[in-house]
Amino acid sequence: MKSNHLYESPGGRYARPLPIITSTNRPYWDATGRHELVLQRCCVCGSWIYPISVACQQCGTQDAYTWTRASGRGRLSSWVVYHRAFAPFQPSDVPYSVVEVELEEGMRLISHLVGLDFDEYRAGMPLHVAFRDVTPEITLVVFEPA
Repeated sequence: MKSNHLYESPGGRYARPLPIITSTNRPYWDATGRHELVLQRCCVCGSWIYPISVACQQCGTQDAYTWTRASGRGRLSSWVVYHRAFAPFQPSDVPYSVVEVELEEGMRLISHLVGLDFDEYRAGMPLHVAFRDVTPEITLVVFEPA
């Protein structure tokens, strides 16, 4: 079974929980809407900041970061395939996968891998970012085989 079924919905409606957009994460969501992957980078030490935060996890500097375009290239580092629905909206999604992707920049993102059967997943396989427009306001980051 292909893993990209998570983004198909009857009648074109996205019937899953959507992210909460805040003043801190808005630049990320604005960029995904343009089909760009941007992440925070500390202006003091140069470290990438992920998860999104108001402080650098390396040097502790607060509110001194820029939103920087990431390469979108990475490797599949881990995944799990769920065979049970854990929420009311999921029965049609089972089975589905959740993957961990290590970006070239070093951060690990939790996402979905689309375009492959689950048995085709391989640790270390090269991936690149893709985007799924799920509502007029929200575009989700997913990954595809490179």
